[in-house]
Amino acid sequence: MSLVTAPPLTGLARKLVADRILDEQTVQEAIDKAKTESTSLQRYLIDQKLVSADVVAMASAEEFGLPVFDLSVMDPEQAPLTLVEEKLIEKHHAVPLFKRGKRLFVAIGNATNMQALDEFKFNTGLSTEPVLVREDDLDKFIEKALSAMDTGMDDMMLDDDLANLDVEAAEEEDRGPTESDADDAPVVKYVNKILVDAINKGASDIHFEPYEKRYRIRYRIDGILQEVASPPINIAGKLTARVKVMSRMDIAERRVPQDGRIKLKLSKKRAIDFRVNTCPTLFGEKIVLRILDSASAKLGIDALGYEPEQKELYLNALANPYGMILVTGPTGSGKTVSLYTGLNILNEPETNISTAEDPAEINLEGINQVNVNPKVGLTFAEALRAFLRQDPDVIMVGEIRDLETAEIAIKAAQTGHLVLSTLHTNDAPQTLTRLMNMGVPAFNIATSVTLIIAQRLGRRLCPHCKAPEDLPTEILKQEGFTDDDIAEGFTVYKAVGCDQCVKGYKGRVGIYQVMPVTEAIGRLIMGGANAMDLADQAAKEGVDDLRRSALKKVKQGILSLEEANRVTKD
Repeated sequence: MSLVTAPPLTGLARKLVADRILDEQTVQEAIDKAKTESTSLQRYLIDQKLVSADVVAMASAEEFGLPVFDLSVMDPEQAPLTLVEEKLIEKHHAVPLFKRGKRLFVAIGNATNMQALDEFKFNTGLSTEPVLVREDDLDKFIEKALSAMDTGMDDMMLDDDLANLDVEAAEEEDRGPTESDADDAPVVKYVNKILVDAINKGASDIHFEPYEKRYRIRYRIDGILQEVASPPINIAGKLTARVKVMSRMDIAERRVPQDGRIKLKLSKKRAIDFRVNTCPTLFGEKIVLRILDSASAKLGIDALGYEPEQKELYLNALANPYGMILVTGPTGSGKTVSLYTGLNILNEPETNISTAEDPAEINLEGINQVNVNPKVGLTFAEALRAFLRQDPDVIMVGEIRDLETAEIAIKAAQTGHLVLSTLHTNDAPQTLTRLMNMGVPAFNIATSVTLIIAQRLGRRLCPHCKAPEDLPTEILKQEGFTDDDIAEGFTVYKAVGCDQCVKGYKGRVGIYQVMPVTEAIGRLIMGGANAMDLADQAAKEGVDDLRRSALKKVKQGILSLEEANRVTKD
């Protein structure tokens, strides 16, 4: 009986074993699983976190004698993308970087990807030279490159170009936008550029604002509005017309607010939705676009900023077959992303999920989403009644606004359904008293609500430039840090600012109060307790309030004390 032995290791696999980065058995298993999953060894090792992208790149460089290039210093828009077809970039996961004479330098993450070099050579007629890059950097670079190709970024106009447009002044003061305005090619390119730039900069909203003598465009980035452009006031009508056409609104109607939606395709694999609203002002229509990226719901619960114990409480509540989970906070505090992250966890073939929203902000396949429309009688309450006749497992209500909606949602939670919804209150205990003030019987609240999440969004300190801030112990105590906190020792960081962030901040992180409705809290509800009594009981049970959660993130170096004070005030 002969034994089948594995072939000797070669290339990257041999190098990793020789350098004692991985043992031979682990590498052989990785090779086998990579073949099964039809992926490269490099990709499998990185995805499974067996080694870092840096280690893979350096090991490959030494083994194959190739230079390693840092893609972060390269602007995708400067790459000669038009030399090859988009489908080749996607197929081979390789992208052209430079053209020098008759030589084309191609970025690859897999040093053995000779097929990419051959096909690029065949399609361009140029000799190809491989340039080794980190696999994860290549992923981001290709996404940006394809986005630039699909939206024609090279042809986009700058604000200075608009100043030179020959635009006829309106003959009448109240002249409105027309179809010809919407079709003006330079304006089409300009609006596209504004939308794409907003996505690339991580904005959540875009504001188009007309005033008497100027026009202003602002992005909301990390919760703060920033002016990004000031095009000539005489093209205000054209900008308005273009956005209204894109969102399928009535161009001629300028007297009342309108709602619309835009779907912008960045690449074959990624599209971004915009929720659009117009509002007539003194000097024209102000337009606000909310950027809705479905990818935000697929980031996973770990990316949202929950503390370990808070994450466990949320996951346990989602695992219940019935009951109600409420998320509360002001507009723009991330409630929708929190809810959809939970729905994404529950989104399995065997689960029937229905949502009623005003309007649906994030589209997820596998979830039945309904936009409420009070004009035709489709209210939250009516949608809920319909859901209960549709054999539901999980129901999400965009917002509980009235007693009728609250009563139907609670009835659903008591009859074997998991219900998720939102309210607008300041913290978790106030949510319970708000339901009582709406007229919901205390018994129904105590027996149906299982978990309440209050949340805010704080700007995350830039890891590249944050600096320690020396604060005296007295100040730390005044801010809410305990003697135990100070005894443990921690560093408070402040925002500085660099070329990789906005005024010292980059991205946002959630600040949460996650309060389960325990038996003790249920008894207080039944006894008609107020929000302060409920908050005291929650604190006894170890539930951090929003202020305490923010201070924990200050201790972890994620938030500045200034930002914690901005979003959570006593």
